[in-house]
Formats: sequence, C-alpha cells, structure tokens
Amino acid sequence: MIELIYCDEWLLVANKPAGLLSVPGRGEDKQDCLSSRLQHEFPDALVVHRLDMATSGLLIFARGAAMQSRLSEMFRERLVTKRYVAVVAGKLETEIGAVNLPIAADWPNRPLRKIDAELGKPSLTRYRVLSRNTDSTRMELEPVTGRTHQLRVHMAAIGHPILGDALYGDAPNIKAAERFVRPLARNAGEGCVPRLLLHAQSLSFTHPVSNMSLNLECAPTF
Repeated sequence: MIELIYCDEWLLVANKPAGLLSVPGRGEDKQDCLSSRLQHEFPDALVVHRLDMATSGLLIFARGAAMQSRLSEMFRERLVTKRYVAVVAGKLETEIGAVNLPIAADWPNRPLRKIDAELGKPSLTRYRVLSRNTDSTRMELEPVTGRTHQLRVHMAAIGHPILGDALYGDAPNIKAAERFVRPLARNAGEGCVPRLLLHAQSLSFTHPVSNMSLNLECAPTF
C-alpha cells in the first residue's frame, strides 16, 4: 500500500519505501516499482524525478505529459526545494555547512560515482546538524544540484558516510544502521534491515496550476 501525501488532478506526491525502485529496471525481476504501483490507481501518473532504490521518501508524479513537462522544467530551474534526513557515521562538528565537490561517473566501477575535479559536474549539498550521538550525527541535507548518488558521495567524501550505505560505506557502517530502524518499519516490509538511513523528508514548491505554496513533509522511520 503506497502512502499518498498529496493528490489532485494535476500531480501526486507519494512516500516511497526503502528497497522499492522508483521506476522499472532491467529484467523481469525489476518491474515492481513505485511508478507501476501508482499507475494501477492513477493511469496518467508519470515520473518527474527519482530516488535511489535504497532511499525512502517523497516523490512527485505528474498527471499527464503536459504536467510532466512543466514539473520537469521546475526541477531544472531549481524551483523545487528538497530536504533529506540522514544519519551519518561519526560526529560532525560543524553545525551548518556545504559540500561543493564535482561528481562524475566511476565507469570501471558502475554504478558508483566519484569526486573528480577534472571530469566531474558541479555538485553542491548544504547541510545542517540536527543532533549528535557518540558515534553518529543526524543531519538535514539539501541537494542544490541533483547528481546521481550526490548526498551519498558527498557525505562519504568528507569522511561521514551515511549509515547503511552498501555502495559507499564499509561493513561496520552498514551494520551500524540496524539499531536506528524502528520495529514498526521492519514489520511494514520497508526494505532490508539494516537499510540506508537516508529519507527525502520535505518538498517545497509553488503548484504550477493553482500557484499555491506546497510545503509537504513526511518523517522518516529511523
């Protein structure tokens, strides 16, 4: 059962569970995804942006091709503000800051991305510390740009990989995520445990038809 956070005749905002693809992948075993599930109830629902399979949280879907084009343009023009919650390894001492490091595809090690000063595309992530434990930090992350794996690569690059990250963290990092997952989330089938502790918590934008300011939120389960 997909949780809808917002629904009208022009667009939908859904809460994607961790472990579910945003769109179909290659192969028969990768056809189950959020977009196909939504299209059973809303046949006109079309993808506007994506989240990694391991990431949970808010995704916008357009209803119809014209709205898909308008919303995609809003993303290109950075008129949609996205904020994530993550738990990262270690104690990050700076309260507020930014990571401005260029990201490129790591072709020999696909699907990994890497910091590459020569070939990387400009990539900017703003962050704010929410709380600290002895060996981890809860953060709010705002990707100003939208590169693949941007938040995961940037946090790993500054020495604080997101807990549960099977691509950019080591085995202890992955195991450490388990203690943050609430029992309810495990019972609800929200992906594997431990999971990547990254959740798209909020979306803010002006509705392209009604001009109403939408500030949508959905708290993480970790």
